[in-house]
Order: sequence, then structure tokens, then C-alpha cells
Amino acid sequence: MSNTLQGNIITGVFDAETRAFEIQKIKSFTTQSVLSKNQCETLYNYLSLHEEDEGGQIITLYDQMPLMLTRQEICSLKKDLENIKKLYQ
Repeated sequence: MSNTLQGNIITGVFDAETRAFEIQKIKSFTTQSVLSKNQCETLYNYLSLHEEDEGGQIITLYDQMPLMLTRQEICSLKKDLENIKKLYQ
């Protein structure tokens, strides 16, 4: 069984059988990447520590394409990650 999540920043599918969340889209960029439970927690914690940074944050797709996140987008991404974390429970 799989659950589709269409958040404000992340769109993807959680496969309950394999316990994996596949990111299909981040912001307006199409991608295919698996986000593990640990990676989800780590990213959420990092964003929580830095959500008030003036310049926002930069994340990378494929470890090579930088993607700028504003403070508002960081808050939206954190909400998306909270929903993904619930799927892992």
C-alpha cells in the first residue's frame, strides 16, 4: 500500500511495504530520490535549528543542484516533513 503526499514543497509517495518515501517533486523541480526515516528526521532537525536565519537555507538536489529556500518555504517544508514522519510511524 502506498500513500501519496502533495505538500507545499514536497510531493511524493510513501510505500508502506518497503518503508520508503520517494520524493517526486521538490518546489517546482521534478526529481526521484528516496528519503529515509533518518534523513527525514535529520533534515527536520537541521531546519528547526536554522529556520530563523536571515538568508534562508540552501539544499541540494542530486548533491549538485543548489535550491534556495526562504524562511517561509522552510516552515512549509518542515510541515511537509512532519507529515512524512507520521507515515513512518
